[in-house]
Amino acid sequence: MKTLVTGAAGFIGSHLCQRLLADGWNVVGLDNFDDFYDPKIKRRNIAECLKDRNFQLVEADIRDIAAMDKAVADDIEIIIHLAARAGVRPSIEKPLLYADVNINGTMVLLEAARKHSVKKFIFGSSSSVYGNNKKIPFSEGDSVDFPISPYAATKKACELICHTYYHLYRMSITCLRFFTVYGPRQRPDLAIHKFAKLIEQGKPIPVFGDGSMMRDFTYIDDIIDGIVAAMEKCSGSNIYNLGEATPISVNDLIVEIEKALGKKAVRKYLPPQPGDVERTYADITRAIQDLGYNPTTTIEYGLKKFTDWLKQNDLQS
Repeated sequence: MKTLVTGAAGFIGSHLCQRLLADGWNVVGLDNFDDFYDPKIKRRNIAECLKDRNFQLVEADIRDIAAMDKAVADDIEIIIHLAARAGVRPSIEKPLLYADVNINGTMVLLEAARKHSVKKFIFGSSSSVYGNNKKIPFSEGDSVDFPISPYAATKKACELICHTYYHLYRMSITCLRFFTVYGPRQRPDLAIHKFAKLIEQGKPIPVFGDGSMMRDFTYIDDIIDGIVAAMEKCSGSNIYNLGEATPISVNDLIVEIEKALGKKAVRKYLPPQPGDVERTYADITRAIQDLGYNPTTTIEYGLKKFTDWLKQNDLQS
């Protein structure tokens, strides 16, 4: 069994590669090591995988047609497409880049998958597609026609393109909407990582708005379980939420990080940021029924695991 994982050196991708190698897969990990954050962190993420003889690293950009054709041509059975230009706020500053990487890159991969008759294609989407949805919790049947950031719009566009390829070519495609993933190796620009590091350093943490924004924080191990279940069980065209279904406010999150670190935070309240949604909350009924998805990680346990990792690694980011 051979799979291609794009974004393999990222937070989610590196965890997935390790899990698949442990499960006996041959894994081709693809990453371009861009400088959205320090590429040294990504190199560190993937270091253990490089020791496994069943892992092959390909350094290439998903927009490179020839490189993607070559990577997919090598008997790939499943593509797990996690590579993307990430981040809501940066997408407002560089919308053309986000459209180019996320949309064009996904089309290049889908074309390579079609050409080489790949059996399954799994796309890493995002809860951001729901925008400021008023219906709580968010379910896959809800309208996602009102994204509020270019990043979210690119993810919605990619879901539509995925469905088009299913319709035209009957390629088995599953879109997984991830809800605020955290845990060891989390990107340094994301809230939990940023907050924990600033609290450790005794520096103020930026809180945009009044701290009442709600997020459905989902631990990395639960996300990986969901991806693997989709690889094993999905066929046809599917969309699933992968969340924890237990949202928490930013203010309460900070309290939990304080407990995990044993240190108090200095909070600096700032104006709300454009593109930030008011809340995320996953209805995971469909994933439970179809995939056997069963997230079990409490925020307290997950934050303890993350802060222990942070203290041990002290990443300079």
